[in-house]
Amino acid sequence: MRGNTVFLSLFLLFCFVTTSFAQEEPKPEAIAGKMAFKFTRGITNVATAIVELPKQSYLTVRDQGGVGYVIGPIKGIGMTIYRALVGTAETVLCLVPQPGYYDPMIDPDFVWNGWEEHHPDYIKARHAESPETTTDKKGE
Repeated sequence: MRGNTVFLSLFLLFCFVTTSFAQEEPKPEAIAGKMAFKFTRGITNVATAIVELPKQSYLTVRDQGGVGYVIGPIKGIGMTIYRALVGTAETVLCLVPQPGYYDPMIDPDFVWNGWEEHHPDYIKARHAESPETTTDKKGE
């Protein structure tokens, strides 16, 4: 009898607790819109993947200087392949709400994003140590 009471109380607790965590289902129009955007993002990334070659070359030269002329194209080739594969995966899996809730699988989500001013930590440290940026307090 004691086992039945424990089972019944746990069953009732489970029934009431799970309904308190229930969320409202998203509207079908919102889901279809997210699927369509994921599909479009995938097609766009496949079509524009080749732009990663000049983008990575430019960003690497800007951030690392002369060595970027060698490293940049290598990074560009790798990112071109990566963006094309991710774009293909997003196109094929546009009906699946993964990762997240139809979130992009790559960051930045499009090739034309991410050209902003970005300096890795070693570039910031080099600029902080340069004599042009330090102030001379002897004249005060």
